Order: sequence, then C-alpha cells, then structure tokens
Amino acid sequence: MTRERNNNSKTMNMIVVFFLIIALATSAFAIFEIALLSSIENLIRYIVMGVLALLDLFFILKTKKYIKGRYNKRSKRPKKKLFITILFIYSIICGTIGGIIFFIYGQISGINKEYVTYTSDLLVMNDNKAEDIKDVKDMTIGILSDKKSPEGYIIPKEIIDENHLEDENEIKKYDDYTSMLVDMYGNELDGMFVSDHYVSMFSGITGYENISTDTKVIISKDKKMKKAATSKFETSSSGKNITEPFTILLMGIDSTDDVLTKNAIANGDTLILITFNPKTLNATMLSIPRDSYVPIACWSGNPENKITHAAAYGNDCMINTIQEYLDVNIDYYAKINFKGLVKLVNAVGGVEVDVPKELCTDNSNREGVVCIKEGRQTLDGEQALVFARNRKQLANGTFGREAHQQEIIMALINKMKTIKDVSTFMDILNTVSNSLDTNLTTKQILSFYNVAKDIVKKGLSSEDANLINIQRLFLDGDGQMIYDERARMVLWDYVPNKDSRNDIVHAMKENLELENHESITEFHFSINKPYEAKIIGEGPYKTGYTYKLLPNFVGLSEAQARSLAASYGISVNFTGGNGYVIAQSQPSNKRLDLMGRSVTLTLGGTKKEEVKEESEDEEKDDDTEEKDDSKNENTDNTEPTNNSGSTDTQQPETPEQPTE
Repeated sequence: MTRERNNNSKTMNMIVVFFLIIALATSAFAIFEIALLSSIENLIRYIVMGVLALLDLFFILKTKKYIKGRYNKRSKRPKKKLFITILFIYSIICGTIGGIIFFIYGQISGINKEYVTYTSDLLVMNDNKAEDIKDVKDMTIGILSDKKSPEGYIIPKEIIDENHLEDENEIKKYDDYTSMLVDMYGNELDGMFVSDHYVSMFSGITGYENISTDTKVIISKDKKMKKAATSKFETSSSGKNITEPFTILLMGIDSTDDVLTKNAIANGDTLILITFNPKTLNATMLSIPRDSYVPIACWSGNPENKITHAAAYGNDCMINTIQEYLDVNIDYYAKINFKGLVKLVNAVGGVEVDVPKELCTDNSNREGVVCIKEGRQTLDGEQALVFARNRKQLANGTFGREAHQQEIIMALINKMKTIKDVSTFMDILNTVSNSLDTNLTTKQILSFYNVAKDIVKKGLSSEDANLINIQRLFLDGDGQMIYDERARMVLWDYVPNKDSRNDIVHAMKENLELENHESITEFHFSINKPYEAKIIGEGPYKTGYTYKLLPNFVGLSEAQARSLAASYGISVNFTGGNGYVIAQSQPSNKRLDLMGRSVTLTLGGTKKEEVKEESEDEEKDDDTEEKDDSKNENTDNTEPTNNSGSTDTQQPETPEQPTE
C-alpha cells in the first residue's frame, strides 16, 4: 500500500513539474515578446514583466514545496490538482499574450524587406537572329558602368561570366539605360542588359511605345540580395524612436504583384515628400511632378532631366536627386504598389472623397475598366485607385492626379482614427506587411504609438477633427520642349520655378525646425468669400525660369538666320552653297547654356517654299507622335501647364483628353 502511494505521489509530482516547465516556458516567451515593444508604455511593460517574473518565482517555490511534502498526506493531492489547473490556465494566458505580440511584431517586421529579388534581362531587337544565349556571338552588348547596380551591372556581369560572353562579344559600358536603348534601336548596339521592368521604364518615351513587341529577351536571371549590399537608403535606419521631426518619401509602384518581394522600381509617377513634426503634429505634403526638370544625382555630371527617369536606377538615385534638389535629408521612404493601395482602402472600409467628374481606367490587374461617378462618395479600393491614377480626363492633367493622390492619403489618415475592432487592425497590418516596403525599423514603426497617444491627449481623436494639420505644397513651373541629350529627341519638360522651390524648401525646413518659424501677424478674410487655405509654392510669381533654347533655322535665308542668331546671342558659320538653310549642326530646342554659343548652318535650299514645306511636314510628324504618345499612361510628353513662360517656351498642342 505504501509503495502504491509512493508511486502515485511520484506520478503527481512529475505532472506538476511538467506543467511548471510549460508555464515557465510560455511565461518566458511572453516576457521576451513584451520586451520587444520597447517603444510602447515602458512603465506598464516593466510592471507586467515584473508580475510575470514574480509569478514564475512563486510557482517554482510552490512546486518545490509540493515535491518535498510527505506522500501520505492525502490533503496535498487536491491542492496539487488545483495547482496544476492554475499552471495550465497561466500557460494559456502567457502563450496567448506572447502569440499575439509575436504575430503583430512579425507583421510589422515584414514591412521592412531585408531581402529583395532583382531580375536582369538581356534584350535584343525582335528581328535579331539570336534566340538563345548560345546564339549570342559577334555582338556588341551594352551594360551599365555603375558597379553597384544589381540589374544594370552585378547580375549582367554574372551572366557574362557564366556564359563566357566576353570571349566572342564586345561589352560596352554606358552611364545610362536611355543612351543604350537609343543605340540599340539605331543598330549601333546589338543587345543590352536592363531591368525586367524595361517596358514600364521606356514605353512612355516617343518612339518606344511598342518596346514590348519591338524587342525580345534572350536570357533572364534572378538574384536574391540583401538591401544593404546594394543600397545606402534601403538599409535599416538607426532605430531611434520617432520623437524628432523627420521626412519620409512615398513612392508609388506600377506593379500588379500581390506581395512586394521582387524589386519594384518606382516609376516616378507618384512621388510625395512628407515632413512631419511629432511635437506639433504638423505635416507638409509635396507631390513632385514626374516631368520636373532637375539634376539627376546618379548621372555623370548631374545633368538635368525628368525626375521620373531617375527611378530606373533605384531608390538611391531617386532619393539623392530629391535630397540635392530640395536641400533636405530624406530620413525614410515607403513604397506601395497598386494592389497594396486597393487592399488598404478596403481594409479601412473605403475612403470618402469628392470626385470632380466621371473617371474611368483599368483595374489593379491592368484589366477591364473601372469607372467612378461624379460627386462626394465613399470609394472602395479599386475605385480609389481610379481616383489616384487617372490624369487624362482631368483638365489639369498630372497636377490634378497629384492633388487626388494627396486627397486619398489624407482620407486614409482620417479614416484610420475610426478603427476600433481588432479584425480591421489585423487586416491593415497584413496589407501593409505584404504590399509595402520601407527602411523604417520595427522599433521606429512601433514608436508611432506615441504619436497616436499624443493625438488622443490633445483631444484630436474625435471623428470631426483632423488627426494632424497637413500643409499642402505645390511646385510651380513652366512647360518647355527641350532637346534630351540621352534620348536624342525633343521632350516636354516641367521646368520648376526657383522662387516656388525656395518657398517650398523654407516651409519644409520650418516644420523640421531647421529654420525659424515666421509668425503670421495679420489675417484678412471676407464673410462673403469662402476661406481657402493657401498652398505654399503656388504663386503667382512674376519671374519665369525657362531656358534659352536654340531656334530652328531651317528654311531661313542667310540674312534671316544671321538676324535670328544675333537676337539669341549666337555666332553662326555657314557652309554649302547659297539659298536657304537646309541643316544645322546643333539640334533645335537644345539649351544654349549647354553648347558653345555657336552653330554651323548648311545652305543649299533653292526654294524657300520647298524648305518650309519639308520642315512643316517634319513638325506635323512630331505633333502626331506627341498626340499618339499622350494616349499612353506613362507618356514622356505630358500635358503642358497653363503657366506663362518665356518666348522660348514651345509647348505641344494639347490633345483631347482620352479615357485612360
């Protein structure tokens, strides 16, 4: 009998120890997960962790006491059973707490993608006889000279080495993709290595609208790489809490993928720079026009070009370009694709905006047509994408689209404050984890909790109040047709107004506490006129900053050409016979400050009318290309503004706005 009791007691003791081990393990798991939330309610976290640690100590001592107790005291057995039940419940509670935090922390950590899969293609013209990598012989192949570029150099170099392409082919280095493409279309280059996003990169440039059918891919290679190996800005930031004013660049991704695992090049159509001051809860928001003519940081000599063209060279090129132009450091970036926006809007239950007119475009899969009606309404995800993407049907085109994108962002921010249930929060978390990429660390993302807490403290959490005060900025400028040295054609560019740029920079630096705030001492309004918030940078400005461009001399007589050249401060040399100008050494619309202020003109036209007719025919062909190009979603010849420019500004004829 004694032996049987002894065996039963040992069995019960083993069960107690077993549940104690499980309880201690789940408690340690919960304490570890709670400790990760280093930016949230430190005092409460320390108290909870302390309580769990004390409970663990209590359970250990209690177990020790039970084990040392005499086995023949029957009164101990019910207590042991109760103790086991308590340990079991404690384990479930700790496991649930740890599991929830583990899931949330994992989803937040997934927003900052540590690895990115890059893809590089060897592209040739469609009529090239090569069909396989083994056929690539006696060719001249272009490759980027930037050794840090994954898709322009690193992966291509691996393909070259693996297939011994240097043995029977010439590898030619270029500073940019555009020059490579121009040479390949001009038969000066047989092939080129380029990102597999090449269609979205080039299809908007006049002459390359059909690049998807004009060319073919000989070989394609993927490579999974750490961000830190290829980028300065894509690496994780310092990890400090978001307590000081900061900047964040939002970039839209023209991608139909559900998850941002592959490299997604920001096409430059959506570039929104935000400054945020967590102390004052003030923000500035600037949409940077895709055609802004600014110095490109990653190109040799930093020549001016469309800012959208910087996107093809990665985040570093785009971020450096914006930093250098606007003279502010960009602390963080966030990229989101089409599917991500759709899912995010759906997760919050839609966003309310005022639609100016009926708008239609394709859906997030680039299929079918989605239309939204005129009027104030709540849009679902696909409808919000139409509102944010469409520009062809808007009177002010690209600038109207940028305003719509800002409206969507503000509507999303204000809708977030109404979220009260856990399932909605989890949906949002899952969406941003899959469809968003950023260099914000998990700790920094968690520290936004403190910003939300400040909002509540300051009484801004009511449904009728804005979460933060957002000051919208606008980069004013003029449209100008400028000869592009790389594309070797005339493209429409948006030349920013320097005074507007200075006002914008001042407003951002004020919010970042880098410059002193200038207080408004006078305020005028009329009760008969609705108040409209001033948009900084919108002007009007008295001075324009367009460039002096080389005129077209073709069709002019020698005397007329001399007179026109003199008015531009250009010296001219004449070659050929007599008559009218039939050719010029420098292309028209080239910036005068980029040439030697002299041009050679070739005479030889015997009839002025014939020369003019030929010139007019060429201009008509150019206009037709511009009109055809304007129908493309990502056209390089975007619609000109109505801003006044200098006499040198040549703007394309504004085509009828088609449905996207």
